[in-house]
Amino acid sequence: MFVDSHCHLNFPDLVARLPEVFARMDENAVSHALVIGVSVPAFPQVLGLAEAHDRLYATVGVHPDDQDAEEFSEAELVAHAGHPKVVGIGETGLDYHWCKGDLAWQHERFRTHIRASRATGLPLIIHTRESAEDTLRIMREAGAEAGVMHCFTENRDVARAALDLGFYISFSGIVTFKNAVELKEVAKMVPLDRMLIETDSPYLAPVPFRGKTNEPGFVKHVAEHVAELRGLPVEAVAEATTRNFFDLFAKIPRPAGI
Repeated sequence: MFVDSHCHLNFPDLVARLPEVFARMDENAVSHALVIGVSVPAFPQVLGLAEAHDRLYATVGVHPDDQDAEEFSEAELVAHAGHPKVVGIGETGLDYHWCKGDLAWQHERFRTHIRASRATGLPLIIHTRESAEDTLRIMREAGAEAGVMHCFTENRDVARAALDLGFYISFSGIVTFKNAVELKEVAKMVPLDRMLIETDSPYLAPVPFRGKTNEPGFVKHVAEHVAELRGLPVEAVAEATTRNFFDLFAKIPRPAGI
């Protein structure tokens, strides 16, 4: 059994064909998917999907890439986190690829999410792009306690620092790309009991679907590639990453035998 720990099923490329998406999940033994909140206006749809489907759960947060985006206050994040199907805080973090100049606003948005995570006990879903040093610094300063570095693309040193803070490392379809040489080394290094897999769909489809619309059913290919890199049967990666998912997102009922 596999789990997609990070996807955007509310995005138009996927929400318009959910029956097909669910059928592909079934074909590939993907039992659950976590639908990630990235904005205030989209949150009702994200939550609605989770409410409508037993296999879907939601997070609440505002992505770091838009300075003018409507914000959730800490109190609002905490209130939404009380919903039984909201199991994490984020997507949050830092992004220096799309955002330049004085980024104090981005840092404060990240800190707000960390405070909400601490207040609720729910894990953070952290996005970091070209900003690893500041991401880790703010995590330490603000006391980030639990969560996942999603769609990890950094080096071994950043991975070790995140692991030292108690965070999980999640690999997406990027790890299957031929040019992701350094990331493949990270995938060999991260302990199995601290690893998650994801699609970040509809983006970043893994080989052999690179360039196509990604979907949760394709997370199996991420697991297969990680297993190949580590010289393990895919079942070992599937078992570990599924168990880790339910350990981290402990609010989700754990299936029997996991």
